[in-house]
Amino acid sequence: MTKPPRLLHLRHLGRCDYLSTWQAMQAFTAARDLDSVDELWLLEHPPVFTLGQAGILEHVRHAGEIPVIRTDRGGQVTYHGPGQLVCYLLLDLRRAGLGVRQVVQLLEQAVILLLAELGITADRREQAPGVYVNGAKIAALGLRVRRGCSYHGLALNLNMDLMPFTRINPCGYSDLQVTQLSNCGVIYQRSAIEQRLSELFAELLGLQLLECE
Repeated sequence: MTKPPRLLHLRHLGRCDYLSTWQAMQAFTAARDLDSVDELWLLEHPPVFTLGQAGILEHVRHAGEIPVIRTDRGGQVTYHGPGQLVCYLLLDLRRAGLGVRQVVQLLEQAVILLLAELGITADRREQAPGVYVNGAKIAALGLRVRRGCSYHGLALNLNMDLMPFTRINPCGYSDLQVTQLSNCGVIYQRSAIEQRLSELFAELLGLQLLECE
């Protein structure tokens, strides 16, 4: 008897407050059982700096009017704002047979493949998770694993105001340059980027994508 495909529920959430979204991820993870379907949440946040659980506050040089939230993901400080595609992967790592490092590499690989399809060469760095174009960071990563399940995920810069990144040491590096898709000389639609990146996540995870309300 053929086993039914394992699913990845895709949810388009629009613009969401960071704190309430983080709390929703925690609640979803706490309520999971062995049969819970993995989910991928696509959204963007209003302007906010987030500091990882081991992050050093001094990497926030001048927050100004932008709130700073210390969260429970890995990594240092990053910025979220309009024009960025945030992808939160709520995945049962045990069921997927993956470790944290493998999930990070999978997320990076999905972005690298997406950019390659757009004619953009991108790579990763061994000691600094994320995706880079000509040495500038275009996607940042940070995960939390609880009870064998991940939440948080990846932020891909599409077409945003990059100025707030100058107020921090992005990911803890004072000299790190940041870029975005709109600076790479390609024409794209956000909806198409969301769809293709979701498909790549599902393919690399061996899951069947299913859009949900």
